[in-house]
Amino acid sequence: MPEHQSTQARWGADYVQAISPYVGGKPIAEVARQFGLEPGRIVKLASNENPLGMSPRAKEAMLAALSDSTRYPDNDGYALKQALATRLGVPAAWITLGHGSSDLLEMAARALLTDADAGMYARYSFIVYTQAVQGVGAQHQVVPDRAFAHDLPAMLAAITPLTKLIFVANPNNPTGTFLSADELHDFLRKVPPHIAVVLDEAYVEYTLPELRYDSMAWVREFPNLIVSRTFSKAYGLAGLRIGYGVAQPALTDVLNRVRSAFNTSTLGQAAALAALDDHDFIEQAYAVNRAGQAQLAEAFDALGLSYIPSQGNFVLVKVGADDGAGARVNLALLRRGVIARPVDNYGLPQWLRISVGTEAENAKCIAALRAHFAES
Repeated sequence: MPEHQSTQARWGADYVQAISPYVGGKPIAEVARQFGLEPGRIVKLASNENPLGMSPRAKEAMLAALSDSTRYPDNDGYALKQALATRLGVPAAWITLGHGSSDLLEMAARALLTDADAGMYARYSFIVYTQAVQGVGAQHQVVPDRAFAHDLPAMLAAITPLTKLIFVANPNNPTGTFLSADELHDFLRKVPPHIAVVLDEAYVEYTLPELRYDSMAWVREFPNLIVSRTFSKAYGLAGLRIGYGVAQPALTDVLNRVRSAFNTSTLGQAAALAALDDHDFIEQAYAVNRAGQAQLAEAFDALGLSYIPSQGNFVLVKVGADDGAGARVNLALLRRGVIARPVDNYGLPQWLRISVGTEAENAKCIAALRAHFAES
């Protein structure tokens, strides 16, 4: 046998081989096949999706745009950028579109890091930060948390000459913790101006109104700041993959140099443009989320389960004391038709992240937890 046929090829650089592929929440169809359940009786509370779906206006706009889907989308996303610029009070030239905000996170790493640099993020923060830094072969600076939240003073203290990019999520995923405006602004003032900061605001629409701040003012103040947001969560457009970043021109320019051509679809742009104007839908999504969080919290308290109060549309709950607890309870929920999210890949094997659903979906999850712990 020729030598090239007798050995297993190993492709990619070592730092690419070291990447752990992203694992999303289990699809309903997969759980139905695996456990012999009716798809209609399964609830998915694993991926922080909006249980209300998308805005009716977004759906209408998406259907109307179908006829244009045989042609490439507007690579610049002109109409959506203009609408975002008006809403946010920034120039349209400061906006970069992406297929979800994860695209912006990866663009930032590709544009700003090399294998001679380091990217920083907090322990227990969004796993895409790890993948984005690893994907360019840069060093990881993982700063220990403070009570499951970002420790911003520790992050400042951890900066080295290698540090070129810092990721901060607010609210944070998967913990739901939140940094105050004063904390964040003080941090941004102290980060050296040659280090870029990505402020990931994927869940900003779910934040309590009294905690909100004007991050667009910070973009105007700090030339090294990128704010990333998404239409996947509160706007309910997860399957259409559309998000955006806001930064001053120098950073926007380098992001667009690494941005893939036609990285947002015609349907996604049309739906996002319409969704921006449906304020009633966003208010309803917010209200359903707050009510659902209270519903889950009351049940967790009754079950004696520890959890972290969340400013997102999910709750991180501790379901046992041993390192097999998360996997064990997750399996029990799956058997009862409830898809939650194990977070052992975040270093949290005793916990589950449970997305907030409708009142009925939350009730099914609560009943499944009660049944499991009653049998344990």
